Amino acid sequence: MSTFGLRPGQLDAISKMHNGCILCGDVGSGKSRTALAYYYLVNGGSFVHPDTSMPSDSYYPMNDPPMDLYIITTAHKRDLMEWEGEMIPFLLGKDGFYSNKVVVDSWNNIKKYKDIYGAFFIFDEQRVVGSGAWVKAFLRIARRNKWILLSATPGDTWMDYVPVFVANGFYENRTAFKQQHVVYKPFMKYPVVSHYVGTGKLLKYRSMLLVEIPEERHTVQHHEDVFVSYGKEAYKDLVRKRWNFVEGKPIETGSEFCYLQRRLVNTDGSRQVAVLELFEQHPKVIIFYNFDYELEILKLIFKDKYEGITVREWNGHKHESIPDGGSWVYLVQYTAGCEGWNCTTTDTIIFYSQNYSYKVMKQASGRIDRMNTPYTDLWYYHLRSRSGIDLAIYRSLVEKKDFNISAYTKKYGFAKKENINE
Repeated sequence: MSTFGLRPGQLDAISKMHNGCILCGDVGSGKSRTALAYYYLVNGGSFVHPDTSMPSDSYYPMNDPPMDLYIITTAHKRDLMEWEGEMIPFLLGKDGFYSNKVVVDSWNNIKKYKDIYGAFFIFDEQRVVGSGAWVKAFLRIARRNKWILLSATPGDTWMDYVPVFVANGFYENRTAFKQQHVVYKPFMKYPVVSHYVGTGKLLKYRSMLLVEIPEERHTVQHHEDVFVSYGKEAYKDLVRKRWNFVEGKPIETGSEFCYLQRRLVNTDGSRQVAVLELFEQHPKVIIFYNFDYELEILKLIFKDKYEGITVREWNGHKHESIPDGGSWVYLVQYTAGCEGWNCTTTDTIIFYSQNYSYKVMKQASGRIDRMNTPYTDLWYYHLRSRSGIDLAIYRSLVEKKDFNISAYTKKYGFAKKENINE
């Protein structure tokens, strides 16, 4: 370790950072500490002994006051005060050494800071996609302040980069970008991108902005597929009859069709048996799930099977802390808990069902793959059946893509475009 606990790869990234860059690193790579170190240097701090020009672990303070610091992050990270912990080595924070203002707030409140001028902003966890209120506030802030953006997955398509390109002055606005680079498919009821032109220019701009933290992990991820059964006859009946067995009515949409396929598959008893068998091998385990009915199944099987086992939840209903002790279960809903927290007291995650999003699955995996984990080998168990829906989702994730409901259900006669977010 080097100054402030920074590794060589982080120091190398800091040397390449600049205003308006995207600091890119895998989940758990230390982006927060690296970003604060960059802020420390920009404000006159130093990692080098002033007399010897040699790296030192001593603290050479920033100019006082340094620029006010605003950190825009997820609500979860803000509430857990993770950033406050990262600030301690730099003597920053509410009761810190310096007389500047330090604010940590969520993306939901970004509009509160659109009139701030002359400060330093760290935008944590990429949220500036599209053209909504968050993006408008981000662009206004970027014009008036110093800023950097942190992301594990900065963009899947060129359109994802548009706000950052505009903020850096590469394009006047979103319309100018589309006029230069986007070709749409003809004869469509709604705009669908066919392809991009001038991609050499886009690659150049992206390379100017992306600063990567090199991979320096001591951990090894072991991803194991655990195949479970499913009710084949009931599944065939669902496909053939198109009947919603939960609400007692015909299936109307593709998303409803997929949901019911998944419900049949995910409630099979063999999946529950697999969870209990894995728990016998790994007595401290995090379990990710998608739907409320899965949560009820998981709570019930641990209640019926074990006494004295601590079971806690993180989802839209409860925000309970990670258990401690020798044996526990932490039930986490993907959307609510795939990012913004970490756990170094277990080496095991069970994915009870697959999520539609590759990015979400990757972020969920990172909850235990942290630089300070005492474990070297980390175990990830993916429960899935050989049903059509499970195989289709799996193929998308292997290709590092999100599962597309419209494409999947089109062959079953559902042609309407739908929102696939779970």
